[in-house]
Amino acid sequence: MLLTDEEKRMQDGGSGRLVRAALENIIRYAEVLCADRLCRVTKATVFCGAHNYLGVLASEDPDEVFSRVHLAKDEVIPFDRTHPGCYVQSDVAPCDPDGWSPFGQSETFFRKNERFLEHARQAGVIIAGTCAPYLTGWLPVKGEHFVTTESGVTVIGNALWGAMANADGIEAAFWSAICGRTPLWGNHLPENRAGTHAVRIAERPRSVFDWDVLGTAVGSRMPGGAVPVMIGDFHGASFHHLRQFCTSLAVTSSCEMCHIVGITPEARSSEDAFQGRPSVADAIIDRGDLDAAYRSICADGAGPVDLVSLGCPHYDIDQVKQVADLLHGRKVHPEVDLMVWTAYPVKAMADVNGYTRRIEAAGGRVCTSTCPTTIGRPLLASRAAMV
Repeated sequence: MLLTDEEKRMQDGGSGRLVRAALENIIRYAEVLCADRLCRVTKATVFCGAHNYLGVLASEDPDEVFSRVHLAKDEVIPFDRTHPGCYVQSDVAPCDPDGWSPFGQSETFFRKNERFLEHARQAGVIIAGTCAPYLTGWLPVKGEHFVTTESGVTVIGNALWGAMANADGIEAAFWSAICGRTPLWGNHLPENRAGTHAVRIAERPRSVFDWDVLGTAVGSRMPGGAVPVMIGDFHGASFHHLRQFCTSLAVTSSCEMCHIVGITPEARSSEDAFQGRPSVADAIIDRGDLDAAYRSICADGAGPVDLVSLGCPHYDIDQVKQVADLLHGRKVHPEVDLMVWTAYPVKAMADVNGYTRRIEAAGGRVCTSTCPTTIGRPLLASRAAMV
C-alpha cells in the first residue's frame, strides 16, 4: 500500500485512535480490492441513528454500538470526530422528529434515536435525515470523490454530475467520513468508468413515470458490473426525471453508473462514453420492454389500501406542491394513511408555502427524516393491527 505522508501519520495514530482505526479498515478494504493507493474523499453520507439492525447488540451506549458494529472493534473507541475536509451528512434515521405514535413506535425507542443522532452531530455529522442529500446542498462535482449509503445517489453522482463513487457499504462510508479516504479503485479511476453496453431507447421518455419504468426496464437487462450507455431522444429531461431513472436503475441492477448521451458530463457522444472501446452487447428498449417492466412492479387485481406512501427518494418542494394541489378540495379516505416523505428544509418550505397545511387539511401527513422501509416492522405492524 502506497501511503502519503499524511496517511502514514494517521496510521501511526497522529490523528487519534478513531482515525487510526478507520484508516486501518480502509487499508484492509483496499488490500482486498487489490488497490495500492487511496484517494481523498470530500463528501459522505452516513447512516446515523438508532437503526433497528443495531439491536443485535444489547447496548444503549452509542460509542460501544459504533465501535462493535461499524468499526468491528471490541475496544470501545469514542465516535467523536469526522474528517475536517469531508462534508458529512446523515441519511435517513428510523424516526420522524415530530413523534412516534403515528408510526407504531415507542417513546423509549424515539428518545434513544434522538440520543444517537445527537452523538453523531457532536462528532461533526450534519443531521439532514434524507436519502436525497442533493436536496440539502450535498452536490459533488465532476471528478470529486464521494461515498454514500444510498445506491441511487451513487448512480446519480456518477451519471449526472461526473463525480466518482463506488457502491460501498454503511460501515465503509463511516470509515471514509472519519479518515477522509477510500480505496482508489473502481469508479474512482477514469478508465473504469467507460461504458460497456449500448442501450438504444426507441421511445422518448416524457414523464417522471416514464423514466421510472425505463430505469426498471434497463436495469432488468443489465448483467453484473455493466455500465449502460443510453442512446436516444432525451429532449426535455429534467433532474426530476433523471434522478428517478437513476434510482430505479440502482434498485433493479448492480449498476453503479450509466452514461446518458448528451447529459452525462463524460458522454457528450457515445464515443466519449465508451472511451474508444467496443460495446460488449447492444440492447433496444421498446414499448414491449416498458410494458413488461411496468407489469413486473405492479400486482394484478385489486384490494383494500390502508397506507399510501409518497417520497422514495424523498420528494422535493415541487413534488410536495403537486400533492397539495391534487388534494385541494378533496379528502383522504378515513381508513387510509397518506404519508409524504421529504427532507427537513423541504418540509420547512412546504410549511411556509402552505402545502403542509393543505395536505393535512385533506387528511394526509408530511413526514421527514425517515421512510417506511427504514422504520420497518413497527409501521407495518401498526397498520396490520388496524385492519
